[in-house]
Amino acid sequence: MLQNDYNQVTETLQFCDWKDEKRWKQDLLRWIKRTLGDFLRFPAIYQWYDSYAQSGAFDKNMERAENRNGRCCREKKVNLKRGTYEMLDRVLFVMQIVLALVGGYQLFLSFFGWYRKKAKIQYAPQKTFAILVAAHNEEQVVGALIENLKSLNYPKEMYDIMVICDNCSDKTADIVRQHGVYAYERHHATLKGKGFAIEWMLKELWKLPRSYDSIVIVDADNLVSQDYLIHMNNDLCSGSRVIQAYLDTKNPHDSWVTSAYAVTYWYCNRLWQNPRTNLKLANFLGGTGMCFDTLLLKEMGWGATSLVEDLEFTMRCVQRGIYPSFNYDAKVYDEKPLTYKASARQRLRWMQGHFEVARRYSLPLLWSGLKEGNWAKIDTAIYAMNVYNLMISSLLTVFLWGDRLLPGHVHFTSVFDKAPLLFTLLTVGTYLQFPLALILEKAPWQMFFKIPTFFVFLLSWWPITIHAFFTQNNKQWSHTVHTRVIRLEEVRSKQAS
Repeated sequence: MLQNDYNQVTETLQFCDWKDEKRWKQDLLRWIKRTLGDFLRFPAIYQWYDSYAQSGAFDKNMERAENRNGRCCREKKVNLKRGTYEMLDRVLFVMQIVLALVGGYQLFLSFFGWYRKKAKIQYAPQKTFAILVAAHNEEQVVGALIENLKSLNYPKEMYDIMVICDNCSDKTADIVRQHGVYAYERHHATLKGKGFAIEWMLKELWKLPRSYDSIVIVDADNLVSQDYLIHMNNDLCSGSRVIQAYLDTKNPHDSWVTSAYAVTYWYCNRLWQNPRTNLKLANFLGGTGMCFDTLLLKEMGWGATSLVEDLEFTMRCVQRGIYPSFNYDAKVYDEKPLTYKASARQRLRWMQGHFEVARRYSLPLLWSGLKEGNWAKIDTAIYAMNVYNLMISSLLTVFLWGDRLLPGHVHFTSVFDKAPLLFTLLTVGTYLQFPLALILEKAPWQMFFKIPTFFVFLLSWWPITIHAFFTQNNKQWSHTVHTRVIRLEEVRSKQAS
């Protein structure tokens, strides 16, 4: 048996072609051949090999070798699995740190919203306004808004009201004309949505013989405070070119959904917009109650046709070094959906548009801000990326809680494991901002009882945002139906009570 092995080895070595090998390899192989041959020719080796094979020790040694090899493979798999867990754990931990820094940054900014600056300089009416009302099948509410706008405390000859009847199939245009204001009807089968309607209307506006100093944009379901144009005039005369008014709700007491919107608005006005005003950073447009310098719009065009045209125009302005300002005293009241289903549909549209704008503008704006050392640009870029922060933080939270609740040991590290006190204070401080905003804004005391349902509303942003991420290419605009007529007197009486 051993002789056959020897013959096979020698034949293999004899017929090998070593011509193309280097010299040292040839010498090494010759030495192996000679040594192996001498060893196998030794007669005692044959007897030992045969007795060893017949004793069964060979099989046992082979079995032990196989066990060692299997154990090594298992150890390699375990080490590979452990290494994968460790690498994933590091990645998740870094992501938690980044999200905590963003949250801490916003918490830091909110402290600058606790106070308000002194009253601004008052100017006599100087600016003329074209008030554009975006309307799509708003026959139920547009009449109340027109009555509201016609009674503003501003010289009537210095502003005109123009309603964009965008793809309307109801009596919106007829009602507008009955109230004695301009109705501009637009019909387009594919380019639907507020952004496209505004872009079309501005082109129509530039054709008119009369020119205006500034353009105001409001939604058909809104109401504005009587002194709205006075405050816009003051800001424009002070040098502002893009202005966002204070956004409030017409119907905060109608349902738990509308109350959640109201809390969100009060929080954003006081602890998001106001701090950036005090720190001279860029504010964010809110889709309605917006005022623009006409020359600026002619210079840069509208160009904001995404599902969140307000955010898109904000990004375009900040890119140019034009920072939108915020007027706390000019109030605009927006009607909010009564049901969760309508709210979810509206917020899904917002998040889909937010992902698109963040994808297009945030990183270039962040890089520009870092190169220039421009805090306003960096801050605006961080704001645009909040949609990604919300999605990642929600997924991380579910993942880490699942890791702890499932049977077995914990695989991943939470920031609370490393610094429990610090991150507990950060979390508590973040959520305490909402009741604090109610206190600072002197909200109705009934709203404090809505805080628990408000946190449910906050939690509902998680699935909506994740859904929006996977459907962000859906650019179909969805209309929020308004069926209830509320006038400014009613809103004020409820606030006073």
